[in-house]
Amino acid sequence: MIVSWDDAYTQPVIDLWNEEAVKDGYKELSPASFEAIFLSNPYFDRSKTFVLLVSDQVHGFACGCTGDDLPLGDVAGYITCLVLSSESRSDENYRRMLDALEMSFQHAGKKQADILFFNPMLLPWYIPDTPKHEHNNAPGVPVDSRLYDFLLAEGYTERAKQCAMYLNLSGFTIPQEIRAKEDKAAARGYKVELFDPERHYGVKEMLNGFNNLLWQKEIGQCAADSVPVVIAAYKDQVIGFAGPVIRQANGRGYFAGIGVLPEHEGHGLGSILFFKLCEAFQAIETDYMSLYTGSTNPAIRIYEKAGFKTVKQFSIMRREFVQ
Repeated sequence: MIVSWDDAYTQPVIDLWNEEAVKDGYKELSPASFEAIFLSNPYFDRSKTFVLLVSDQVHGFACGCTGDDLPLGDVAGYITCLVLSSESRSDENYRRMLDALEMSFQHAGKKQADILFFNPMLLPWYIPDTPKHEHNNAPGVPVDSRLYDFLLAEGYTERAKQCAMYLNLSGFTIPQEIRAKEDKAAARGYKVELFDPERHYGVKEMLNGFNNLLWQKEIGQCAADSVPVVIAAYKDQVIGFAGPVIRQANGRGYFAGIGVLPEHEGHGLGSILFFKLCEAFQAIETDYMSLYTGSTNPAIRIYEKAGFKTVKQFSIMRREFVQ
């Protein structure tokens, strides 16, 4: 039997998660982290959260969310997770849970189901072969999971693969090649340094040029709040960024993105920005960095040159509902 959410299921769902979801690399849940990720999240919706009961015992948990203010939110419902116990892990039960999620989206007027990094309910996971270094969210379905195979068989299309990349910063150094690029760019009027509101201008205009709502909100707020951001400036006008420079409590360097305006490309600024960002993290005793990039994104070469390795892949998936 599939039922909608009730708080009485909290501990059994935590137990299920810590038995099954951790097998796909997700971080264990505690009552406090379950509360933070799910119950107190402003997008948590009991009508889009389901539990599979077998003989009154919790054997499955599925959660989705919607929001017209989210990217694609006017047409899409977001699937956050779908977890089944080993005894109940069958295509039939996956389908029953998935149907419940999709029906809840359709009742909310949505035309498709998406699994992607815009989901505001963030699921942390452990980076393989590390001392429990963790990333703060999963941007899709792990490609080595049973759920991934099931969704493909159910007609979900893979829109992109996200490579999760990792670097232990203890041995990081900026190579002479990048230092030479920095000198060459400086001779052309470009500087890569921490943003200084007393000298630099044009952050808003720069961010608008990327047409990325998340960057506009997050990087713009960091610049306004004096949170360090590495920027590229042409004669003090900001034309690129990398960052922000935030060391999280777990020792990870938080990374939102990197960008250079098209009219200023061709000077090696992307590489310089990223290496200077790694150096800035190292300066504040950050232990490691992890980030996502599309498997076809040319920036992956910059990350690999800095020493990053792909440690896991996630799939961005979608199914459009038949009208």
